[in-house]
Amino acid sequence: MSIVDTPERRQLRELTRAFVTREVLPHLDDWERAGEVPRALHATAAKLGLLGIGFPESVGGSGGDLLDSIIVTEELIRSGGSSGLVAALFTHGIALPHMVAAAGARTGGSLGGRLGGTPPPADDGLIERYVRPTLAGTMIGALAITEPDGGSDVAGIRTTARRDGDHYVVNGSKTYITSGHRADFVTTAVCTDFPGSGELTLLVIDKGSPGFTVGRRLEKLGWHCSDTAELSFVDVRVPVANRIGAENTGFLAIMQHFAAERLSLATQAYATAQRCVELAVRWCRDRETFGRPLASRQLVRHRLAEMHTRAEAARSYVHEVAIRVARPLQLGASDAAPRPGAVAGEPVVTEVAMAKNVAVAACDQVVDQALQLHGGFGYLRDAEVERHYRDARILGIGGGTTEIMNEIIAKGMGL
Repeated sequence: MSIVDTPERRQLRELTRAFVTREVLPHLDDWERAGEVPRALHATAAKLGLLGIGFPESVGGSGGDLLDSIIVTEELIRSGGSSGLVAALFTHGIALPHMVAAAGARTGGSLGGRLGGTPPPADDGLIERYVRPTLAGTMIGALAITEPDGGSDVAGIRTTARRDGDHYVVNGSKTYITSGHRADFVTTAVCTDFPGSGELTLLVIDKGSPGFTVGRRLEKLGWHCSDTAELSFVDVRVPVANRIGAENTGFLAIMQHFAAERLSLATQAYATAQRCVELAVRWCRDRETFGRPLASRQLVRHRLAEMHTRAEAARSYVHEVAIRVARPLQLGASDAAPRPGAVAGEPVVTEVAMAKNVAVAACDQVVDQALQLHGGFGYLRDAEVERHYRDARILGIGGGTTEIMNEIIAKGMGL
């Protein structure tokens, strides 16, 4: 039995599927048109324990690890949800880990913080004010890294934070911020030296802070139920107590958590492909042309077979890489056995990049073919496959573009 397929994880799949059936499917089209999901959905997911999957119980989570988080993401999409819904409902997956990791690191907790480490009383501030309420579904958090002229250049961040006594004074702007409109707080990457120096620090900035403005809601090709915003900071005073970890450790913290984010996007990609295969198979069995079902034609059957193969191959590889990433988190960095001759940390970084690109490529091909097989109906908003077609396009951009992933892979090859 695969460690990804255990009795407990099968129960987790069933729980996720029931949640989607009851709480999501009757309303998803309305949320798409509204441009956001309701806050009440967070509370419902939290009561079921889904919101806290992958976060330790010591900080208000439900326990579990990276593989459990992947199962929830996969099943949410396979049950009829979407990657846009994942982005909207699980934004805390990129907003909170840095806080949990910083608390865990001070007590010898595991790398990444999602699997252990009880924060000491001195660190209860951020955990109690932001992490616990968010995992309970009463607050919403966002992560603000990308800037209007920065793109994937994290080290080039120009939003500054100048120390002024017990506060930082923050100036700058962010864009493409997922859940930026609904967020009660934003985990924000700032430069604590001159702009573009790469000396980054993470600060938690409360919505409503004087000088902090949430700009226009950005209209997008896909992910319609996930609100996206521009943020502006003009002389925003942020307490030093809202700093995550030590000053100038933000870049490393961001890089450490990119693996989980990229694997989440890879999961969304292969799960979307799998769902589109299922939709296409169902359509081709039921749809008749010239007196017989589409699926009775060899050309159609072979196309469906190729789509299924790509989706399943991507799933298998992402799971393999996720197991490699999760094992060092569970054992501790010092217990992880690298491959002979490998640079510490390099194989996993490279393989995560490959996993993301493999899954995105499979998704791109499958959703395109699935929509084509649906014909004119596939082009309508009434068709689920149409939503997946739109939503899929961001997966090769978010969390590091396909081109950035290729640069990481090339570096891992010694090029």
